[in-house]
Amino acid sequence: MIEVKYGPEIQDVSNFLRELSNLKKVTFVTTSNRSPYVEKTYGEVPKSTQLANSLAESLKRRGVKVAVLDAAKMKIYNSLGCVSELKGNLCGVKKSFVDDKTKNPHGHLRCWASHDFEDDELWKITNELFESQAIIFFGSQRWGNVNAIYQKLIERLDWLESRWTTLGEENIIKDTKAGLILLGQNWRVKETLEVQRDVLKYYGFQVPDSLFLGWQYTRDVNDESDASYKNSAPTFEESWNVTLTADKDQEKFDLYESKEEENNFQTFLQFISDKL
Repeated sequence: MIEVKYGPEIQDVSNFLRELSNLKKVTFVTTSNRSPYVEKTYGEVPKSTQLANSLAESLKRRGVKVAVLDAAKMKIYNSLGCVSELKGNLCGVKKSFVDDKTKNPHGHLRCWASHDFEDDELWKITNELFESQAIIFFGSQRWGNVNAIYQKLIERLDWLESRWTTLGEENIIKDTKAGLILLGQNWRVKETLEVQRDVLKYYGFQVPDSLFLGWQYTRDVNDESDASYKNSAPTFEESWNVTLTADKDQEKFDLYESKEEENNFQTFLQFISDKL
């Protein structure tokens, strides 16, 4: 059964770590983001990303090699909708093979968007995927679903499923485990985890329940109070036994300190400064 904890309930990661501890290599892919201004000025990193790094260190101490990739920092283009063209499902057909030894050293990458956009970086994730025995996604729940970066990435991996279902070829990920750790505020974390487990299972991954963990600050879907959002970070720390860090304390954030303009346009910070 998928485990979701709420508020200060203690999240037990022992089964998660045990499931991965006997593997040679695991890939963690983080998908949450922050404003570039907040990242640059205060050094804040998303909670799910900090959690991924913490769990990666735990696995490394057990002798597992872990690659941690930040999809939010990569140039990954949208899916081209090749599964639903008038001629049928053209996703993952042999002609979409990416003939590049750097981007496709394992010979598995078949994606039309990887052809159409030379600077697309999906290959950085698939290269690690094909060298790992498990891939774990870390995401933030936003408006009832995993964030848009995760969803864009999942759509771009559709060719993994098309190869063995539509095209009748080998399932090249049948021996690879997949999971998702999802953090949210007040709505549908458990439901989303269950859906995404089904998606990854449909793709052809192995999906043990122990690799799907969730946390939600409150069960009250209508709690949108300022206090609730401010309390979520320290409560998360208590639940996961993880200390969140930033270069500057959040209480010292000064929304009005930047007076720089880019390309003669006001920054958002200047805009709200003028309005208040």
